[in-house]
Order: sequence, then C-alpha cells, then structure tokens
Amino acid sequence: MAVERAIPYGRFKFMVEWDGMDGSTVEAGFSEVSGLDATICVAEYRAGNSPVNTPIKIPGMTHYADVHLKRGVIGSLDLYQWFDEVSRGNVNLIRSVTISLLDESHNDVVYRWRLRNARPVALYGPRLEANHCAVAIEELVLAHEGLRID
Repeated sequence: MAVERAIPYGRFKFMVEWDGMDGSTVEAGFSEVSGLDATICVAEYRAGNSPVNTPIKIPGMTHYADVHLKRGVIGSLDLYQWFDEVSRGNVNLIRSVTISLLDESHNDVVYRWRLRNARPVALYGPRLEANHCAVAIEELVLAHEGLRID
C-alpha cells in the first residue's frame, strides 16, 4: 500500500475510519491525529563471566502509544456514544481504526496505519473562552493492541 516517491507527502490530508455502532463504516473528519508510535521494551542482561563489561540487549514486549484524535465540535455525539458505551462496561466494544494519508489530489491513499482492537480511554471536551477567536475542539484518546503500517 505505501507509495514511495522522492518528495515527502504533506501531513495535512488524511482520513480516519472505523466500524460504527450500527455496523456501518464511520468516516470522520479530524483536524489532528497523534500517537502513531510503537516502542520495543529492552531487557538488559549480563552474565557474571562475560568478557565484556556491557550487557546484551534482549528485545521484549512491544508497547503502543495511545492515539489522540482531535476535531472541531460539530454537534455529533458519535465519539461520546462510543466512549459512554465502553465506560458502562461494554468491554467488547472494540474497533479496527484506520488512519490513511492521502495524496495531494485527496483521491489516493499513499500510507495507512491500522489500529487493532481500539477502544476509547479518554474524551476531552473543548476549551471554551469568551474572549478568544478559535474553533471549539474535542479530543478522543484511543488505546489499542497493535499497529500495522501498509
């Protein structure tokens, strides 16, 4: 899926999708996505009879960062409803979430991140200020069990 080229792609044309509450696909317009990160925990080990004074590094578990999705408040309750269902104990309400980077024409997917077994773990409402000219932004934080890039 990844489409290589000499000039890097811009980071401002992307799409977020997941299965909706009713089984349909939700395509959401977000202004920012962050946290598409993974790290491998390393265990250090050195035997007492090792001829070198440094440990070896053994790869361990992979950890995935929470993904943060921000969008302008548009009056839709879809993010809240998903969060609310999970907060009421519906542990099976997991989703496969796909974040796709699009080309300049906004037609073709050039890079894709897939989150496995994603669920909301935080929902932040907008910061409201009477003397400020800005868009009201809400944020959904997703925990997930795996990140695949294609």
